[in-house]
Amino acid sequence: MKNIVFDILQDSVNVKGQLIKGSIDLIEECANKLAACITSNHKILIFGNGGSAADAQHIAAEFVNRFQIERPPLAALALTTDTSIITSIGNDYHFDDIFSKQIIALGKKDDVVIGISTSGGSKNVIKAINEAKNIGAFTIGLTGRGGELAKCADLVFTVPSDTTARIQEAHIFLGHVLCDLVDRILFPEKF
Repeated sequence: MKNIVFDILQDSVNVKGQLIKGSIDLIEECANKLAACITSNHKILIFGNGGSAADAQHIAAEFVNRFQIERPPLAALALTTDTSIITSIGNDYHFDDIFSKQIIALGKKDDVVIGISTSGGSKNVIKAINEAKNIGAFTIGLTGRGGELAKCADLVFTVPSDTTARIQEAHIFLGHVLCDLVDRILFPEKF
């Protein structure tokens, strides 16, 4: 069992390393885009299904509350948390609409919208990304090897793995990296 644990650890480290090495310029671009969004009084909207829903909530909490430094709250919202909205849309319309209808209601031009899908094929994530583009928001996709999400988002992070757990670990790692960089851009005096 110990060997299995070390194999899993090594696989996770390798995947994260490949993601960072292959996306370093995109990470910098993304951090600057997120910081500009916040400083221009816009917000970050984040969503996904299952584990990606939890990641959306986790990342939003890091922005709104704090990451590692004491600083003012930053405007971010996970569209995965209001069960009344999600279930009413799913019941009255379709599960594919649970995020896009929220984008229509809450999203504004120049907001940043982050859709997370390990497969890159989640219909409700893709529909919301397309709706965000229609309103003039900047869209970011976090996915596995690509899928439809990689074709429609403005900026895409693809994780070089076919294992859902490794993709999710890389996504939350990337989320933490972006939170750290945004804090450093907005509050350099704290570092």
